[in-house]
Amino acid sequence: MTVRILLVATAIASLLAGSAAAQEALVTYKSLSPELALDLARATLADCRKRGFQVTVAVVDRFGVTQVLLRDRFAGPHTVSTASGKAWTAASFRTSTAELNAISQPGMMQAGIRSLPGAVIIAGGLTVEAAGSLLGAVGVSGAPGGDADEACAKAGIDAVRDKLDF
Repeated sequence: MTVRILLVATAIASLLAGSAAAQEALVTYKSLSPELALDLARATLADCRKRGFQVTVAVVDRFGVTQVLLRDRFAGPHTVSTASGKAWTAASFRTSTAELNAISQPGMMQAGIRSLPGAVIIAGGLTVEAAGSLLGAVGVSGAPGGDADEACAKAGIDAVRDKLDF
């Protein structure tokens, strides 16, 4: 009888351990809805227009996959891939492209990231975060300089901040 109780107890413990392992194997995360990604892109584009800039805005999810791409009428053809690349780079490295630019100058330890396929190390890509979680990133291209691109991206994020803080 004692052996039988021990076997049942061992079986129950094994099932419980398997259940805990299964729970640890699953990951939950927050992501931008398509509607919120579009709101962010529109707010960013609107801020650039207000400043007199014709740009392209890209919004990617936390994995760097494009959710929204908006190109203003007179934004250059190169701005599409540049904005997308900035957004992807910010999401991939989980930091702004301006910061990546600063830490990856020639001769610096991180200079090699400039050679990675798809990385665009020019200011204008910002992460989108809420409650300590990465939701995605926004990239802007077409303003006269990366600092101006970044200012529009920041204004776009600020415009939807109340929808991000959930």
